[in-house]
Amino acid sequence: MFEQKKLNIFTLSVHTALKPCPATLYEHIVSVALRHKSLTHTTEKLKGLKMTLANLKLTAAKKPTQISAVVQRRNRLVMRLREQIKLAKAEQNGTAYLPTKLRSVTDTETGIRKQVALPKRLKSWAFVTENGKLCVNVRYGARILELAKGKTAIEVATAKELVTTFETICAAVTADELDAAIDAASNQLRSGFTK
Repeated sequence: MFEQKKLNIFTLSVHTALKPCPATLYEHIVSVALRHKSLTHTTEKLKGLKMTLANLKLTAAKKPTQISAVVQRRNRLVMRLREQIKLAKAEQNGTAYLPTKLRSVTDTETGIRKQVALPKRLKSWAFVTENGKLCVNVRYGARILELAKGKTAIEVATAKELVTTFETICAAVTADELDAAIDAASNQLRSGFTK
């Protein structure tokens, strides 16, 4: 009876917390489960849990406590590019992409502050030129990034290629190819606040 309770506690903790258990604890659970023929289903689940953990690549990596300014800017631009990808996919499917953001609002009747999800204003970076060509600007805040000397736009053949174009730009940002342009735009934004 004691072993049955022990097994139930261990299996509950393993299944609910989804935390890997030490090998000795795992072997003990399996040995107790094997002694009870009615618990073969639980044993199979535990064996499956161990196999899935064995298939993962485990490392001793630690989460950084501070992120450099360059990486923060890069991550911010990647988030905006992902929003543009979702917007382009929604336009291709004929649906609307309506992201929301949480805002803290004070209720006028009770005076209590609460979090409310409000629609977020999102503008497409794609535009049509005077010649009728479809182009894309890459924006960092209110600034348009200069992608090459004197070039600020990317020409896209059709609207169906917008998603792949944004994904390519996103890959370029994560590969450090636009760091100089992001830094220049960030410095321009910062200089606007110091005047």
